[in-house]
Amino acid sequence: MNAQAQNLQTLYAKTRLLLALWDLGGSQQKVARSKLRERIVSKGQKMADYQGILEDLEAQGAVTVTKKGSAISYTLISPTGLDVLKAGLRSDEFQFNTNLGAWVGNSLLRLLRQVDVVVAAPIASGGAVIGSYEEFKSVALAVYDKLNKDYNLDDLVPIYRIRREIGEQVSREKFNKWLLEMQEKDILQLQGGSLPDNDPVKLEDSVITEVSGLRCYAKRLI
Repeated sequence: MNAQAQNLQTLYAKTRLLLALWDLGGSQQKVARSKLRERIVSKGQKMADYQGILEDLEAQGAVTVTKKGSAISYTLISPTGLDVLKAGLRSDEFQFNTNLGAWVGNSLLRLLRQVDVVVAAPIASGGAVIGSYEEFKSVALAVYDKLNKDYNLDDLVPIYRIRREIGEQVSREKFNKWLLEMQEKDILQLQGGSLPDNDPVKLEDSVITEVSGLRCYAKRLI
């Protein structure tokens, strides 16, 4: 199996696992390993096949694994776990590669009714969910430098372009919060002005501050 096929298989398995955990009430309570196994393990598979995926999700802060004696249970951590699930479902490459079971179809219906999953067009982020300010700072500065260099932006990078480049790796709320924190710590300066076409969608993807109002550009200070 080539690397691309392996990545798609992992995406499918990870998304299906998270959907099963959510459907079993994993965001409110611990789910026993046996119950999760009944949902996700297909014929010819074993629970051990999902060990690497569970370890990856635990490292991302999406899932908590609890061990008590020989008993193992799992919890879906909010909001990170749900964000990873939504990002998987939004991915252009994701598709179910077997016939849907009734639980999968019903779970998707419940998720669509309860959670904002697909109201926006999918944005290809290509990275894992960002779980902390420090991680966001590192990613945001790398994106800033890349955009500034690739498009000769003269050290004034449109905030909407940074937001779209990072994509679904971070929620809108956390993007705004952490970008403002970077300004408070004199890492970035957020500036006003207007965008060339004043596209309402691009303006919406900028940042509004309580004191200065709409900020459309970021300038790196360090």
